[in-house]
Amino acid sequence: MPPGGFAQNPNTPDAATAPPTVLPTPGIGEPDGRMMLQDQVTPIGEEAASFHDYWLLPLCVGICLIVLALLLYAIVRFRRGANPVPSRNSHNTTIEVIWTLVPVLILVAIAIPSIRLLRHTYSPPPADLTVKVTGHQWYWSYEYPDNGVSFDSYMLKEANDPTRQPNQRARTNADGPPLLAVDQRVVIPQGKVVKFIVTADDVIHSFAVPAFWIKQDANPGQLHEAWVKVDRPGVYFGQCSELCGARHGFMPIAVEVVPAAQFAAWIASKGGHMPGATPPAGGVSAAAQTGAGMSKPAPAVAGVEKANATPAPASPAVANRANQ
Repeated sequence: MPPGGFAQNPNTPDAATAPPTVLPTPGIGEPDGRMMLQDQVTPIGEEAASFHDYWLLPLCVGICLIVLALLLYAIVRFRRGANPVPSRNSHNTTIEVIWTLVPVLILVAIAIPSIRLLRHTYSPPPADLTVKVTGHQWYWSYEYPDNGVSFDSYMLKEANDPTRQPNQRARTNADGPPLLAVDQRVVIPQGKVVKFIVTADDVIHSFAVPAFWIKQDANPGQLHEAWVKVDRPGVYFGQCSELCGARHGFMPIAVEVVPAAQFAAWIASKGGHMPGATPPAGGVSAAAQTGAGMSKPAPAVAGVEKANATPAPASPAVANRANQ
């Protein structure tokens, strides 16, 4: 974790007495030990999960069973004891036509829903909100360009972690599971189309939230897009999914989905403004300066806004490596 003053303001105590206002739901948007996919909460995720569960998996099982049956048949039918005189057949036209056409038909059957899913993924509806996501070693930065809000998001450490600094709030169960809870969550409105513009400033990262069916590479110097529309309020967790250095496993993502009115209140608490509204006269509110206001004007999680952060070292990536 970066030193005090880089991740959080060392002169501003964290508001650690009140829990976050939106609590995670066990088994929703977080790992719960299941073997299958997480419950999907976006249109693309629901379509992809249905394709996986009700088409690809049964098809794979069917192919495996047919191949196993043919293998067992060949072992028994053509064993040496049953065929003391080996057959001299070199080919069978009918069989060769079948084993050529059947795989082609299977691939065509898979291609039709696959292409439809790709078309839906890469032809999003008009966005109601844009969030720029930037990956760093080893934390995430978020910017709401239409709302005048930006901040950094770091993993919350455990209370007994000897590397946790005095000014850094320890993780609680209200924040989320270990290694997935963050000091500042991304907040998006319920039922709205949200476009994520994903990039990086050092090495390749990957912005991945399993419940959203998102896994978008973040490449330095490139802008990639992903979109979601989440109708279920709650907290959804993810991680960087591209090996990006020593602390790759400590780059969690937490997305909080709230009603539109609560989202507008959160934007205001961050010193931002809704599209078409007049920006605050001071530019940044007191709540934004202290990092308060995760999902309501008076939440528990505190951090620091980029506009008010202590100036970073000349090379943030090097500073991060030196203080992990």
